[in-house]
Amino acid sequence: MSTYLAVSEEVADALSEGRGVVALESTLLAHGLPPGHNHEVGLRLERVVREAGAVPATIAVLDGKARVGLTGEQLARVCAAESGLVKLSRRDLGPAYVAKRDGATTVAATAALAHQAGIGFFATGGLGGVHLAEPTGAASWDVSADLDVLAFTPVTVVCSGVKSILDVEATVEVLETRSVPVLGYRTDSFPGFYRRETAFSVPWRVESPSEVAEVVAAHREVPGSAGVLVVNPVPEAYEVDRELHDRLLAEGMAMLRERGIRGKAITPALLSHFHSGSGGASLTANVELVADNTRVAAASAVALSRSQASLR
Repeated sequence: MSTYLAVSEEVADALSEGRGVVALESTLLAHGLPPGHNHEVGLRLERVVREAGAVPATIAVLDGKARVGLTGEQLARVCAAESGLVKLSRRDLGPAYVAKRDGATTVAATAALAHQAGIGFFATGGLGGVHLAEPTGAASWDVSADLDVLAFTPVTVVCSGVKSILDVEATVEVLETRSVPVLGYRTDSFPGFYRRETAFSVPWRVESPSEVAEVVAAHREVPGSAGVLVVNPVPEAYEVDRELHDRLLAEGMAMLRERGIRGKAITPALLSHFHSGSGGASLTANVELVADNTRVAAASAVALSRSQASLR
């Protein structure tokens, strides 16, 4: 076990016993949701995992170590308004350990740490992807580290596709190029986070957690295989209205051009515009889709653990 990895006793026991464990990221809590509400969501996601019969493993870097499975006090610390947690991708973990910086882990960092701890399932909201062209018209070289980490890390990620503020077509192409299998959970369309469908299809469809588990088990037998992406649309009741969504996206892109916002500042600015412009509807959609993805991931982890137990 790494000097910088601390796995909670509950998570370690579940892993040693072959029970289902689901990793949860902390960037959503520390940077994606307002203080107070974020702690409620963090507790809710862990409860969803437990209700499915699995063990939650929320991950963050605290006091110079990656914590896999947080105590109640640690979770509250991550969600505190004054916590000042930096956002950590996989590349940032080593420097953060040495500097003893507290940090919230992104999809890339969470997936890497989950694999290091022996966890095979990870639930999140949306995957990072290829950014749209700059507002100036220049090509964007901004490609999320999430895509490469998924390509080389044997963890199954359940999410609601990528946000429509990204280049969905290019993201789908990168996933294909990286040989990442994409499974549509009860859908034939690649989801667009706030929207249940985009113009792009998924190559494979699955209908149940047990089917997800079967595919994951089979994929692990494929030479050179790594991660699996399961895309689960936002629950229909919480989908953001198309007309509102498209208007906010158009307004947001215009705002970027007017203010000269570029690079890493694009996504936070657009998300803030969506949240305020939708009257909170996009924030509600965000929370509900993460909860549903967590439910699917937990049920799939349990199905796989039971399947493997029957073979022993």
